[in-house]
Amino acid sequence: MANMRLAMDSAFWDTNISSPQALDGTVRLVPGEPFPLDGSRASRAIRAQQLSLLGNGFPLGIIPSYSPTSQKELGSFSLQKMLLRPVTSNWWLGLIGQFRPKKLFSSIKAEVVGAEELELSTFKDIAKHFLDKSLYAIGLCSQLSLAPETSLLLSTEKHGERKRRCYKAMLFHKLPHHDVTMEAAWPELFIDRNGGYWDVPESISLDLSSLVSESGLRYRFSIHKNSGHPQAVNGTIGDPPVALMPGLCAKAAFSYEKSKDIWRKKETKKDMMVKTDKGFFYRPSYDVRLREPHAAISGIIGCTCAAWFWSSEAVDSRTQSRDGGAITLSYKKRNPLNADLFGSICYTFQHGKFRKLFGDLTRVDTRLDICSGSAFARKAVDAAANILRNSPVKRELDPLALPRLNLIFQQQVAGPIVFRVDSKFLLDSSSIKHGPFIEDIRYSLNYSLRLLRSGKVVAWYSPKRKEGMIELQLFEF
Repeated sequence: MANMRLAMDSAFWDTNISSPQALDGTVRLVPGEPFPLDGSRASRAIRAQQLSLLGNGFPLGIIPSYSPTSQKELGSFSLQKMLLRPVTSNWWLGLIGQFRPKKLFSSIKAEVVGAEELELSTFKDIAKHFLDKSLYAIGLCSQLSLAPETSLLLSTEKHGERKRRCYKAMLFHKLPHHDVTMEAAWPELFIDRNGGYWDVPESISLDLSSLVSESGLRYRFSIHKNSGHPQAVNGTIGDPPVALMPGLCAKAAFSYEKSKDIWRKKETKKDMMVKTDKGFFYRPSYDVRLREPHAAISGIIGCTCAAWFWSSEAVDSRTQSRDGGAITLSYKKRNPLNADLFGSICYTFQHGKFRKLFGDLTRVDTRLDICSGSAFARKAVDAAANILRNSPVKRELDPLALPRLNLIFQQQVAGPIVFRVDSKFLLDSSSIKHGPFIEDIRYSLNYSLRLLRSGKVVAWYSPKRKEGMIELQLFEF
């Protein structure tokens, strides 16, 4: 079924979203905004490890991706490759390279067309274009196992068209029933609900998260610190999100999750065996998490509490965006203490066992999200009051006040290939007359890897962000 844990995780600063804007393949979701598309959550596999495995199935180990840049002449198309990957028993290192070919090809074409004759000087001028650093990006990532339950991840990357180098560090420790994570980044790249990107100069967090218990209870505690003014990336306009403003915040969240099958056809040994002229052969499902036809309903409800110990006051200032342009920022003051409720309810229907070559998987997940209980209640009260008034009063609408309807459709194309659409609809009073507004949508082709039991190669494209990439996901759908 759809990932219900996004309802709570999206309130924190460490929710990873897939994006080719960074060489590590992830950016952070701005906390406290509407829940993202279910399929947009980044793979739990580190990008360097993904490229190492994906390279075996692509010519020369080169993986394509697509993402806009601040310099339009560079184009959106890029090529990535794992250049180096030494490994020991408790340590590994990965060196990732990226190349954007559009500007190079355009420059070479201009040189050839503009030259009266192809002389030695012409070839020297052409060779100089290969040295343009804006064409390249390089990233270094290393993971060290300090103990069986503790690991340290360090990474850095530099894009030729950007002035600053990025540094990240993460310390992960696994307890019997909890995960402890400490992360820091200089800077950290965030994405807002409109698909705009923001650089936060310094982002540091300490997080304690419980594992989901059999009862469905789960909780998280986090301390997070932002430093420096958020900077717009790739022409993003508007004020920066309030959650990214400088300050120190302590946040706690609790949730209760429950799932109930309406009906389910259990897998049997007969399903896994195929009879041929040469006898019986073992044939498992392409994905063990999609092996049983069923219908189910699930839900999650929870609350968040946040306290800002210090934060910047509301100011109007002029700062520089990451790509060098000047933008005006108008900050809004935060509430030092706040608490809220959230909830989601989901219905899942699956037909097929995902074993045969054709027509053996059709799946639909429908999830209704209430991102902010307080904002939703205020809107309901205002709507009721406006009905009683002769002249309704219009107020600025809180984007969290409106419920969202998420639809996930998956259809087997052939064998292990599945076409998937993730969509999110905004529901308001005008939806009855004009129909629901599509807030976001994402298309993807998934190639399931039967040997990994629940692994797949995902090629996705987001029309809203004008981005696409290929990634490897394990035990995720």
